[in-house]
Amino acid sequence: MHYANIKNCDIANGPGVRVSLFVSGCTHHCKGCFNQVAWDFGYGQPFTRQTIDQILSMLAPDYIQGLTLLGGEPFEPENQGPVVELLRQVREKYPQKTIWTFSGYLFDRDLAPGRIGDPATVREYLGHLDVLVDGPFIEEEKDLSLRFRGSRNQRLIDVPASLAQGRVVLWQDWQGEGKGIK
Repeated sequence: MHYANIKNCDIANGPGVRVSLFVSGCTHHCKGCFNQVAWDFGYGQPFTRQTIDQILSMLAPDYIQGLTLLGGEPFEPENQGPVVELLRQVREKYPQKTIWTFSGYLFDRDLAPGRIGDPATVREYLGHLDVLVDGPFIEEEKDLSLRFRGSRNQRLIDVPASLAQGRVVLWQDWQGEGKGIK
């Protein structure tokens, strides 16, 4: 796996201050994508043990609320194994930090049923997540007023609740901001 970028102190891709990993490789090719350069699976830097160590170090400060994965496409089969290894280590070292992933795949159509990649790997991946922002970016549904997403079709999914209830449960702003989600 390769990655396009790592952002420390990101405030745009989830609540609070976060570390964001932009993986390389995406087969969705959404019209109007903000990160087309990351469609190429070979773009950027190789994802190595040192990359994981760097991310774990960036997550250490108390003011960092969590990790966000986006891309590219973090759920592409080629990316799943390395991403899951990272998530295992994040959960072990920082169980209090939240993990968000942005994906063009749909939770209930593609991911939970195990239709993308290795079903066991996807189950483990989902098991590490707090929130999944799912659905492809659709330029015709672009809405800059939406929180943490680019188009109206995308959903903010509470993954633990959805897995427990066997249905999509939308994420609510449980961090106490009281503004809800538009």
